[in-house]
Formats: sequence, C-alpha cells, structure tokens
Amino acid sequence: MRHWLLRLWNSFNAIGLLIGTLFFAASLTPSLLPRTYVMQGLLSGVTLAAGYGLGVFFTALWIKLELPRFQPKVRRFLKITGSSFCIPVLIIFLWRTAEWQNSIRALMQLEPVETAHPFYVAIIASISFTFLIGIARLFKWVMHISSRNAQRFAPKPMAYLLGGFIAVTIFWSAGEGILFRGALHLADSSFRALDEMMEPDTAQPLDPLKTGSKASLVAWRDLGREGREYIANAPTQEDISAFRHQPALEPIRVYVGLNAADTVDERAKLALKELIRAGGFERSSLVVVTPTGTGWVDAEAMDPAEYLLNGDVASVAVQYSYLASWLSLLFEPDYGSKTARALFREVYGHWTKLPKDKRPKLYLYGLSLGALSSERSAELFEVIGDPYQGSLLAGPPFPSSVWHAMTEARNPDSPSWLPVVGDGSYVRFTAQKDALDHAAAPWGPIRTVYLQYASDPIVFFEYSSLYSKPTWMDDPRGPDVSPEFRWYPVVTFLQLALDLAMATTTPMSYGHVYAGEHYIDGWREVLDLQDWNTDDLKRLKEKFRADRGSL
Repeated sequence: MRHWLLRLWNSFNAIGLLIGTLFFAASLTPSLLPRTYVMQGLLSGVTLAAGYGLGVFFTALWIKLELPRFQPKVRRFLKITGSSFCIPVLIIFLWRTAEWQNSIRALMQLEPVETAHPFYVAIIASISFTFLIGIARLFKWVMHISSRNAQRFAPKPMAYLLGGFIAVTIFWSAGEGILFRGALHLADSSFRALDEMMEPDTAQPLDPLKTGSKASLVAWRDLGREGREYIANAPTQEDISAFRHQPALEPIRVYVGLNAADTVDERAKLALKELIRAGGFERSSLVVVTPTGTGWVDAEAMDPAEYLLNGDVASVAVQYSYLASWLSLLFEPDYGSKTARALFREVYGHWTKLPKDKRPKLYLYGLSLGALSSERSAELFEVIGDPYQGSLLAGPPFPSSVWHAMTEARNPDSPSWLPVVGDGSYVRFTAQKDALDHAAAPWGPIRTVYLQYASDPIVFFEYSSLYSKPTWMDDPRGPDVSPEFRWYPVVTFLQLALDLAMATTTPMSYGHVYAGEHYIDGWREVLDLQDWNTDDLKRLKEKFRADRGSL
C-alpha cells in the first residue's frame, strides 16, 4: 500500500500541483452569485484540474524545448517544498470560503452558509478533481496505445501524431456524440414534456375573446405550458379597477405556442389573426413580447404594464423554443430572432396600415434571450419613417451586439454596469435603484430602456474574462456585487461560466431574476405615463412586493 501511494504521488506533476493549488484557492473567492457547497465543490475541482493541466502543459513544453532541468533529487526536494506551501494555502482559503460566500449572501439577504461548508467543498472538489484526472490519464493511455500500434507501419513522429488524432477522435466522439448530444436530447425531451403538461389548476378560459378559448384560433393545448399560464394568470378587469379605484378594461393577451403551426411564419401570421380577432388593435397600447427560451413571459414584467395602463393594453407573444434561455443562448440563439422578426413584421405591417390617430401605441418587450431577439426583430432604418414608440429590454444577454455597442459608447464618467449613453434621448439604463432621470435631454420619438442588475451573469459574462479583467469590475461597482470579488485569469472565467448556468437561482431583484417594482420604473418612462403620481407608483410597487410575500 505504501509503495502504491508513493507511486501515485510521484505520478503527479509538481508544477501542475502548484498552479492547480493557486487556481483552487482563487476559485473559493466570490464571484457574482452565491454558491452552494455542491456547486462550489464542483467548480473548485474543475478549477484545480484546469490549473494542474496548465502546469503539465508548461512542463511538457519546457522539455520539448530542451531547456535545462533540475536533477531528480532537486526536483523531489522542490516537490516536497511546494507541497509544504500548498497545504497551508488550501487550509487558509478553505477556512475563508464561508466568509467569502457570506459576503454575497448578505448583499442578497440570504442566510449565511453553515460552518461545515468548507469541509463539504473539500470533499466534492477532491472527487471531481480525481474524476477529471482519471479521464485525462485514460486519454493519455489511449494515445500511448494508439501511437505504439501505429509505430508498426509509420515513423515514430508520425505515429505520435496519429495516436493523438485517434485519441482526440475517440474522446471527442464520446463527448460530443454521446454525452453532449445525449444530454441535449434529454434536456429537449424533458422541456418538451414539461411544455405539453396540462396543469389541473390552469383552467381553459371561458371568455371567447381570450386566446385558448373555444372561439380562439389557437387551441388551448397548443399554447404550451408557459402560454397557458400566461393567458390564465393575467390580472382581471376587477383586479385593476379595485387597485386604481376607477373603471378599467380587461387586458388582452395573445399567445401562440410551438405546436400551434408548423413554421415560424405560420405561427406569426396566426398570432396576428388572433390579435385582430381579440381586438388588440383597438386598445391604446400594444406590446410585442418575445418570451424567454422556454416560452415563459415574466408576470413581473407584464402585470405592471397592465396595471399602469389601466388594462387598456394588448400583448402578443409567440413561442420559439422549449429550452431554458441559457441553453437556447448557447445552441440556438438565432431561432428566437427569426420568430421575433417574423412576429414584428406581421404586427408592424398591419399596424402601419391603420390610421395613425386610431391605432395603438406600439412597444417591444423582452427578457433574457427575449431581449436579444427583440433587439434583432427590427432594424432602425426599417421603422424610422413610421417608428414604434419604444421598448423595455430586461437582462439583455452578453452576445447582444446592440447592447454591447451601447455600453461601449457610454459616457466616460458612467460605469459599464449602468451606462449613460449620449444625452439619453434614445436609450437609458436602470437597475434596482431608478436611474432613468439621469439624462441630459428629453426623450426622442423612440424610447429604449434597459433594465439590468450588476449581479446578472447572463448580462455580464465575457469570454475575455479568461485573460483580462472586465470593466464592470472597476470601481464603483454595482451595489449587489461583492467587494471581495477579484479577477484571476482562467479562474474568473470558470466562476462566471458557473454563474451563467445558475443565474436564475438568486432571490428576486438579484442575478437574472427581475422584480416587478423595477419594471414599473422602466414602463413609466417607456409608456410616457402622465397620470400616475409618485404616491400611486409607490403603492403599486408595494403591491407587487406584498403579492410575492404572500406566495
């Protein structure tokens, strides 16, 4: 046993262990979102493996370049010395990990982690590191066997290249063909089954003007799970009237699910027909909604608009995917744009044919991938002759070229997490605290508002964080970003990648979970509301906070 443990110890690369330890320690520091011990352990194990792999690579490169090497005894001494350094570092950083996680949890009003948090992290990190190292050594073994067999008919350099190619092909096929595609297929099947699930507490509407009713052009089942929830849970005329203490209208919501028609264009045309049938163009305002990847439309966004407009509003949405937004963002980002563009083309085309004094004001709304797709639904040159009135885009994802261009063009004295762009006559940004009155000029003909939280990784993830510090980490930072957050090459990229997948696990008002009271500020500007005073707006915000508390 002792001999086996010694062989195992000698098989590890000293430089790899040193770099891996530093990466592991850095991974324990906070990033944008709080992490459970499971997520932290997995992240730290992957980060340790990444650092170890870099150390092995640098060592191999050093040997290939035939640079001077220490004698075996010196290398053993350095390995022991390095280990003596690594162990205290691991202990100190593990001891502080709970404190670092609590620095984020306190900002987001979460309970602190338990005292056993570091112990659990260490165990899970060890298991995940061991697994990844095992995969790496299996790859090395396959490459070695393939190269040795290839030497029977090829020169040694060519045999090594061939062996490497065979190993990469085998592992790539297994990872991409079996694991990746299999996992994606499983996710797609799961989300599809969830979308088709008929909830017993979501009743088909009886009102013939509602989408999904027996008189509707869209069958109740074909709305999908998210569509049925969106239609069934709209605030009623009575709800709005009771809050405003004045007569109100029943909001019109139109939704077309993926199963309602075979193609994107057919679904868009069906949505327009249903919108006309329901009387959507007879309202004072019309909102073209692009859902998230699953087809979800955030009630925290649309309910406030319907209250603010006293129910005199129609909205229309078309589903384009079953997958969660972050999966759609990675694997089918253009599909949502095609649907959003087709829907806008149909609605805008009909809208422009109506008399200007009798048609509704036209607005766009999107959250997450829906925000990205809304941006792409219309080019400015296409609408400049007859512009729509504005758009509210929440949590715009990092691939958004329009959002990125706006952020890059910000005034130098504004932070990248809350930019001020030009005189604010076309676009304004806001967060938890209303910042929409920071403009130097009044609004122009089109009002664009971005709602984004500084702690939202869907917005602020950057591939370049692999090797450079993001500008949103500069001071002053967002109020919901831990002051303990530091940039480390490679490590910060891995931290943000995990945050990206966990973006919707935060409490309301943080991460990628946007609150109705913050939408209220955005809608107030986009809709150009004049009949709401400060006290009424405050009362509406308190209503949404209270409604969440009662769930």
